[in-house]
Amino acid sequence: MSTSEKICLVTGAAQGIGRAVVRRLLADGHTVWCLDHDHAALDDLTAGLDPAVRERTQTLVADVSSENDVRTATEAVRREHGRLDLVVNNAGISGPFNGPIEALELADWQRVIDVNLTGFFLIAKHTVALLRAGGPDAAIVNMASSRAYQSEPQTEAYAASKGGIEALTHALAMSLGPSIRVNAIAPGWIDVRGEQADDGEPAPLRTVDHDQHPTGRVGLGEDIAGVVAFLASADAAFMTGQTLIADGGMTRKMIYEH
Repeated sequence: MSTSEKICLVTGAAQGIGRAVVRRLLADGHTVWCLDHDHAALDDLTAGLDPAVRERTQTLVADVSSENDVRTATEAVRREHGRLDLVVNNAGISGPFNGPIEALELADWQRVIDVNLTGFFLIAKHTVALLRAGGPDAAIVNMASSRAYQSEPQTEAYAASKGGIEALTHALAMSLGPSIRVNAIAPGWIDVRGEQADDGEPAPLRTVDHDQHPTGRVGLGEDIAGVVAFLASADAAFMTGQTLIADGGMTRKMIYEH
């Protein structure tokens, strides 16, 4: 990313990939607003930060599926800075399995869509003015999933939400360009067990978990954080409306049973 300080907003910031993204943006010298619905996890995120880094870290408790929460959160950023340079839409319900489709309750389907897709729309809607007031590299990075392209059984709600994010990404890119670039990342298997609040030391993954990946290992949160940093930088200035798949090559792997 540019060496000049950026004002960033990361949703779903307290745990998982979002937590890794926050760490990377802070390490790059940026100011990061960390939005999450989990107040305790946000406290855990900031507790161990160096005081100088803590000064560049702000927390916001909000549910991205609530327009009132999103409006209130983005208004806090506007009052403090009057601009944003980067929005990372990452908040989501991460468990992909919903059970048999015939037993999937409409309310459970709707909750996944509300958080994983509508939340991205609401964040984009309420940050556009701040991004337009930002720097020349103003960008939105949406977190999709390799499950937008391939599925396991009984994952309909999650897969639909992630496929929707990819379509929302290219639609926003057409609507918001040239002042705001909009791209997405589709992670595969990312081991974020060490990125959870009070998670302790995770058990090691199996050899087969790593070996099935063409890259030879399961992904880590910092792998995705690095892609965020690239998409937010001037090095990606000619990219918009794209989805970068970061899955260790798994979506390109032809699998047959022998």
